[in-house]
Amino acid sequence: MNSFALVLAPFALLLPAAVGQLSGGAAPNEQILAQSAPQDMKVPPGISSAPLEPLRVLQEARRPPAANQVRIEQRVIIRIYPSSPQLAERSMAELNRRSDRFEEVRLDGCVPINMIAAVTPNQNRLLLFMRDNRVLSLALERTCSPQDFYSGFYIERQDGQLCERRDRLQSRAGASCQVTRVSRLVAVRD
Repeated sequence: MNSFALVLAPFALLLPAAVGQLSGGAAPNEQILAQSAPQDMKVPPGISSAPLEPLRVLQEARRPPAANQVRIEQRVIIRIYPSSPQLAERSMAELNRRSDRFEEVRLDGCVPINMIAAVTPNQNRLLLFMRDNRVLSLALERTCSPQDFYSGFYIERQDGQLCERRDRLQSRAGASCQVTRVSRLVAVRD
């Protein structure tokens, strides 16, 4: 039965066209087209310039799709986690082992975000513990408190770098502060 329906399906699609041609006169669409067309472009009776309904669907399917513009925007926000007490103690012990004092040496340029392992607030600065065992110090705007960043911070990734006077840190508590200075903590030898 299924194969019989497959054989009859093409004939069922042509049935409306055959009925229109078997009727005594032209179809209403053909009469309208014949009246509105100029004399030199008259359509002979029985031939329609407009496609029949089943064929119109096929013509629509053959038409190339309209191309539209698509704009993809991507926004990546990275979370830097707070440091564990063990990591902070181990990094600070490494600095203290080299010397009892350390000073800040200003870094020129930017710091790769993927090298930041953890962060902790310390007095008036944020300490960044790097994956290569360096300890960096971030100074924030005067109106910002480093204690707002006790649970880490978010930064929008633009080029994969954290730069002073360009990037803003967003705390989980809602504070948004610009980085004004990036320094490296270096042990001072006596």
